[in-house]
Amino acid sequence: MAKKRLMGLAAFGLMGSILLSACGTDSANKGGDSAGKKEAEYQVGISQFVKHPSLDAATEGFKKALKDEGLSVAYDEQNANADQNNVQSIASNFAGDGVDLIFANSTPSAQAAVNATKDIPIVFTSVTDAVTAQLVKSMEKPGGNATGTIDNHPDAIPNTVKFINENFPGKTIGTIYNAGEANSVAQVDMIKDAMKGTDLKLVEKSVSNTAEVKQAAENLIGSADVIYIITDNTVVSALESVVQVANENDMPLFVGELDSVARGGFAAYGFDYEDIGYEAGLMAAQILKGEKEPADIPVQYPQKLKLVINKTAAKEMNVKLKDEWNNAAEYIE
Repeated sequence: MAKKRLMGLAAFGLMGSILLSACGTDSANKGGDSAGKKEAEYQVGISQFVKHPSLDAATEGFKKALKDEGLSVAYDEQNANADQNNVQSIASNFAGDGVDLIFANSTPSAQAAVNATKDIPIVFTSVTDAVTAQLVKSMEKPGGNATGTIDNHPDAIPNTVKFINENFPGKTIGTIYNAGEANSVAQVDMIKDAMKGTDLKLVEKSVSNTAEVKQAAENLIGSADVIYIITDNTVVSALESVVQVANENDMPLFVGELDSVARGGFAAYGFDYEDIGYEAGLMAAQILKGEKEPADIPVQYPQKLKLVINKTAAKEMNVKLKDEWNNAAEYIE
């Protein structure tokens, strides 16, 4: 019994020392709460729909921004492998874990996160139409617990269709997309709108997974003159199979992102996904620091847009480069 009392006194003394030490630290820091917050390690869950260069670049840009802002962050990175069931599970797990913020990289990832929690801040990127996808109330005033950057520069699709119309007039455009992705449906509608007033025609092929992409591309042979692959996660993940079909059949392949040009696409009006990921990261830093709420941060468009042409792809697809493109385009080999 005496031994227990001695142990209790020792514990009491140790607790007192800890309390005195804590008080001394607060006094020395003159506001220890804010100083301690700077050292805090934030828990951020990353939900990425599928692994491909564009989404990977966006994730790296996001993490770089938080590092540049001086935040100490522990990441839980999850990849859904293009499976909608996985997307839902990832979002539910992050909500259950009570992470400080969710970074949703793609429209399906963002939709699942918004459905899973109304309390945890969500910052998204690689989303085409945040309003149609019901992620925010409006671009200017999101109004909920989510905001971010989109991968749909308002001039990208109109400029691409205009370029096709001027250089391949009267041709039929073939496109492949996953009708289950809201961002893809929105982009196909934008292509149709941009084609109004031209003699261009559109042939659509829908797929539900990456295994169907090559056959869909082959089904365009004979019915389409050029191919236009938008920023559809399912199709972009299997882009090499589309490139192969385009090369073998002299079908110019237009794409929706610069990474896809580097992978063998002929041309794109695009931007760097690392840039929109970085901008999303800056938003996340403001939220984690308590400077702003997601509801008050406007959704942001890509800041830069440029035409990039792949010379090697042009040769493979039997496209003759025109001198008039020199001033408008940036070339890669």
